[in-house]
Amino acid sequence: MSELVQKLSQGDHPVEISIRPDRTASALKRCIDKGYTHIKFTGTRGGTDLYVPLVAGESDLSAADFDKETGTVKLVGKLTLDYVPVRCLAEIDLQTMAGTGHLETIA
Repeated sequence: MSELVQKLSQGDHPVEISIRPDRTASALKRCIDKGYTHIKFTGTRGGTDLYVPLVAGESDLSAADFDKETGTVKLVGKLTLDYVPVRCLAEIDLQTMAGTGHLETIA
């Protein structure tokens, strides 16, 4: 397992949504509706920007108000990083578009 996967699998790390060109709650909602998002782990050297295909039914949007850009979303997706299958879990504040997240390796 790579150092990066190992590091991001231990504890929570600062993350942010990295949608271009508009990093807004409505842009995030459009991505979620399409089944993906971009999450950047900001605490790594240069940052680690991941394309995260979301797992249907595992994310929680119940505490979010996308129209008012308030509340939080819990995003869950699966991807492969450095040849290792992982689950990405992130909790994002819609006002700041930032929060915490981590990876879990999938056996």
